[in-house]
Amino acid sequence: MEKIYNVLVICTGNSARSILGESLFNVLGKGKFKAFSAGSNPSGTVNPVALELLKEMGIATDGLRSKSWDEFSQRGAPDFDFVFTVCDNAAGEVCPVWPGHPVTAHWGIADPAHVEPLEAKRQAFRKAYTQLARRIQLFMDLPFEKLDRLALTHQLNEIGKVQD
Repeated sequence: MEKIYNVLVICTGNSARSILGESLFNVLGKGKFKAFSAGSNPSGTVNPVALELLKEMGIATDGLRSKSWDEFSQRGAPDFDFVFTVCDNAAGEVCPVWPGHPVTAHWGIADPAHVEPLEAKRQAFRKAYTQLARRIQLFMDLPFEKLDRLALTHQLNEIGKVQD
């Protein structure tokens, strides 16, 4: 049986970028990845424009919710193979110690949630979605089972620099 890799996508509010990342990993991963998202200071709600975009892209939104990363540092939480921060605030914060010592990388994406007016916000969400989808696909194309931890970390950090 092929290993399923657990992924955690973190952002401060867990309402937009990390939610998009969780959804994309679960869809693009085709069962090889099980993704979760969390925030250091969760907003408590998922941004409606994020939900709108996911539905427009044909991605199910059932079960998506804004949650604290504390939920994933407790006993019984999944052991993560990979943890990605997708906003600058979360990247600079002291993260919990994750069981299993996952490979971590920062994939900063501009925050679409604070863009106005509404049509510009929708465009910003589409851009964030496209950037995340591209990075996730590049990640999934890596022969990471064959890379040592240092080489894999380097590759993940390079992917984090990809803008389109």
